[in-house]
This record gives sequence, C-alpha cells and structure tokens, in this order.
Amino acid sequence: MTAAARRDALRELVRAAELDALLVTDIVNVRYLTGFTGSNAALLVSAEGDTSTRLATDGRYTTQAAAEVPDLERVIDRACDRALVTSAGEAGVRRLGFESGHLTVDAHAALVAVASKETEGLELRRAPGLVQRLRAVKDEDEIDALRDACACADAALADLIAAGGLRPGRTEREVAIDLERRMREHGADGPSFDTIIAAGANSAIPHHRPTDAVLAQGDLVKMDFGALRGGYHSDMTRTVVLGPPADWQRELYDLVAAAQAAGREALAVGAEVAGVDAAARTVIADAGRGAEFSHGLGHGVGLQIHEAPALSATGAGTLVAGMTVTVEPGVYLAGRGGVRIEDTLVVRADGAELLTRTGKELLAL
Repeated sequence: MTAAARRDALRELVRAAELDALLVTDIVNVRYLTGFTGSNAALLVSAEGDTSTRLATDGRYTTQAAAEVPDLERVIDRACDRALVTSAGEAGVRRLGFESGHLTVDAHAALVAVASKETEGLELRRAPGLVQRLRAVKDEDEIDALRDACACADAALADLIAAGGLRPGRTEREVAIDLERRMREHGADGPSFDTIIAAGANSAIPHHRPTDAVLAQGDLVKMDFGALRGGYHSDMTRTVVLGPPADWQRELYDLVAAAQAAGREALAVGAEVAGVDAAARTVIADAGRGAEFSHGLGHGVGLQIHEAPALSATGAGTLVAGMTVTVEPGVYLAGRGGVRIEDTLVVRADGAELLTRTGKELLAL
C-alpha cells in the first residue's frame, strides 16, 4: 500500500471522528503516512484530500523531504506542530484532531496558545490512536519487510551457534555484541532493541541487560533479540543450555514450548486477544507455574518493536488478518534460571504464518 493510500484510509477515520483534519506529531506515524525518515516532522492530514495536506519539517531536511515526500506541500519550520496549527487555521479548519497520547502537557499548551492567538474559531480535539489503528494491520509490503528483518536475525543466530559463539567463558556482553554484529553482516540496519543475553540465574530476569557475567557449563542462556531492516523490527527469543540439560531445565523448557505452541495455535482471525493469552497461560498455570509467567503473551511488531495489539489478560479487541504479533511465554525461577520462547507471526485467514524460522527444540551446546 502506498503512503497516499494510507492517508486516504486515515481520512475515513478522520471524517468518522467528525474532524476537519488531524495533526500527526508521532514521528513514526509521520513515516507511515509519508515515507519521511527524518527525526523532526509533523503532518497535517486534511479530511478533504492531499491538496490540503501538508508535511512540516525543519531546514536540515529540506532536500530529504523533497526527495522522500514529493507529492505533498512542505512547510519548513523548526516548530513543526505549531506551524501546522497556524496553517490549519489559515485553511479554514475548525475541528482539528491531535494525537493526545503522544503530546506532552507543555507541547499541548503550546498548541492551544497558537490556536487561540493566531487562528480564529479553531478547536483542538483529542483524537488518540487513529493512525495506530491502521498500523496494527500490515499490508503485504510491510510483511515482506518484517520477513526480511526476521531472516537477518535467524541467519545471525545460526552463524553464532555454528561459530561456537555460545560457550562457557564468554561474557553476556560479548555474546550480545557478537550477535548484533552478525545481524548487520546479514543486512540489518542494526538491532531492533538492546539485545538480551541472560545466562544462568540471570535468565530468570525477563528483561535482564547483558553484563560481564561469564557463561558457564550447565547454564540456561536466554537470547531475546531482533533485527531492524528498512524501518521494520523483528523479535525472537530462544533459550539454550550449555552442556547436557538437567531434568528441571528440560521440564521447564518443555512446559514453555507447550504453552508457546498453544499460543501460536490460538492465533486466528476473530480471536479475542485475551483468549490467545489465556490459551498459553492456562498451560503454564495448570502445571502450577502461573505465578512465574509474569508478563503478557505478546505484542504487535512493525515500525516499532511494541505496537498494537497487546496479547495479554487485560488486552481488548480481536485479531484481524494481517496483524503481526509475537507469542512469547516464559517461566522464570528466581535464583535458578528461566526459559522464554518467542516467535513473530502474521495472522492469516488460513492459520498463522511463522516469520521467525529458527527451530525451537532444546539445544544443548
């Protein structure tokens, strides 16, 4: 889908919200709607069409904006959002929606000041989540980008294992740096987020940050990582053991693997997101480990590493074909170790499509 088609889809939501225009200030949403990749921009999306839609950015990006967004009028002003409020007033906009979930209190106050001082009859209205509603469902071009990002991560992990990069004596930090380098070698622009390498007792910390802790024989090693490619993120977790697994490690791994399989199977068009979470969580709870699964089952992934929908016990809504989500149950035994297994998948009418292809059998290295 082209950026222009995305703006057309957004206009339907803008009109349904009884707005004349929407001020988009979230830079990720600006990229989604225009293709602009700079760090400072805002977008005024008119309900009437692109002839009244404007992109604002600052002077650093004059040439880049012209190249990336040649089909829209461009406003060059450091204060992008305020410039577009002024522009909206001059164009006769009366009901201007804004991304209330994104603006700070001070930024909102600045917009109110501009609207009251420099425009006549312009009303600012909260309009949260309109673009995110569109972004939750990926088009095939986006899914191709996500598939490429996942392939970078898969290839990097395969290389790391083949090269003996997961072995006693290395530090968590060394492994993280090694894995990120290999993702770049396979075409990634960088990591999707700070790579998690957690060994031994540290693997029981869901979002442990790599340290100089040394990997040791008998450790569970949890690796949560992803590749960024073309603006899109991949997300995958695999847990391995260094040396022959102890009985408790294999039992824990098998439990998480069963829960992850149940979560993947529950991904279906029309499924309640809370029900998908429950499908995996019940497996763990029935084994007496419910309290040790301390986070939601998964989340949407795309231009950001965490997007809608949220697969959790408190999540709301149903799955739609084209949503791309993670399924990542984990069980964490404080002071001993933990296991998480995570895949990125696309919801399809005929069953979920797996984008992360690395196998999920317990590897003893």
